[in-house]
This record gives sequence, C-alpha cells and structure tokens, in this order.
Amino acid sequence: MEDRITPVLYLEMTDRPPAQYATARVPEVLALPGVQRATWWANCVPFREDLPRTIPEFAVLGVYEADRDFVAPKGAGSVPDDITGYCFDHYGRPGQGTLSDKPTLGIELVLISAPTADQSQTLRDWGDFIHIRDIAAASPPHFTMITPYENRAEGSPRYMHFYELDTDDPEPAFRGMTPATVARIGAYGTHSVEEWKMHPTLVIDYVNTFRRLGVLERPL
Repeated sequence: MEDRITPVLYLEMTDRPPAQYATARVPEVLALPGVQRATWWANCVPFREDLPRTIPEFAVLGVYEADRDFVAPKGAGSVPDDITGYCFDHYGRPGQGTLSDKPTLGIELVLISAPTADQSQTLRDWGDFIHIRDIAAASPPHFTMITPYENRAEGSPRYMHFYELDTDDPEPAFRGMTPATVARIGAYGTHSVEEWKMHPTLVIDYVNTFRRLGVLERPL
C-alpha cells in the first residue's frame, strides 16, 4: 500500500480482541508463502446505520499484502471459526488518487456486488469511470489512493474498493468525502450527482472506516 499497487490483499474479519488477534493470528498468516506485510485495524463505527450491509459486522480487520502466487488459507484447521477470510486480486485497472507523504493510517473499506453475475462488468465500469474517478478528481482531504480489487472466489462480495487515508481518524474524512465530491460534480461534472452516488446494478455489501492498530513486515 501507500506507494504501490499490491497484487493481492487477503482480508480477515473477526471480533477477537485486537491484542489477541495480533499476537496469535497475525504471525500465522504472515508466515504463509507470498505474504509480505500485515496490518490490523480497528472498526471506527461498529454497526453503523447510515449504510446497508449484507455481511456480518466485525470489530477487527486484518489486511495481508501478498504476491500473485499467494494461496489463501481455507477450510477447517486453516481459518479459525471466529475469523472470516476473503482473498482479493487487484482488478486490471490502475488505482486512482494522489500519493501522500504520510503513511496510510486509516482506510475506508467498500465491498460491493451486482445483483447478477452478468451485471458485474457494468458495475465495475461505473465504479472505475464514474464513482471512483469523481472522488479522486475531487481529492477530499486525507484521501490518497483508491484501488479496485476483485474477489478471487465466486459470489459476493464481488469487488473491493480499497481507500487509503493518511489520517488515524478516518471517519470525519469519510463524512467529508461526499460533500467534497458533490461540489466538484456540480461545478465541473457532465453527469448528475445521482449517477455518481448510485447505480442500478449496485448492491452494497459493506462500507466502514478503520484505524490502523499495528503493522508487521515479513522477516527477510
């Protein structure tokens, strides 16, 4: 993250206490072939009510940066019962936004799907060429890179939009993103605010902000 596009992001979601997750689980995943870096994050607004979700809420997010040959753990004995894992491959389009001279200390995690598989490409095009594009062009405070990923497995959530923020208090920045983007659309855009906000093929699986708790690099 921060100054590069990572080929694979493996995510784990859990309600374990952060210290327990960092001590017991992070070293296990970091030791897997292909994993280069681990970060773990605290949910800033658990059970938020302003946006829908189709997946259960969770308190702690683990993010593992890996190469393309990474094989995600799955099945009994590989992923504990109290952890849900998703493996996302970078979608074949560049991230958008502007790099910062500060580290990524907050993230906005967006997981979305289309109602049917044959609508997925239409949703992806809207996400890249309208929704993310307008946010990147507006350059809201603290927003840096926005990178699209696709679930390696079938089903939902289909896509991940991984928003990196250079603040450890990402929720206020997230709340300021929509007004900043809408202001730019109204001044310069060629499409409506409604077209930016929603799309007929959009199903929101999850949206929330997270604050970084720790980071661990793979030993050389």
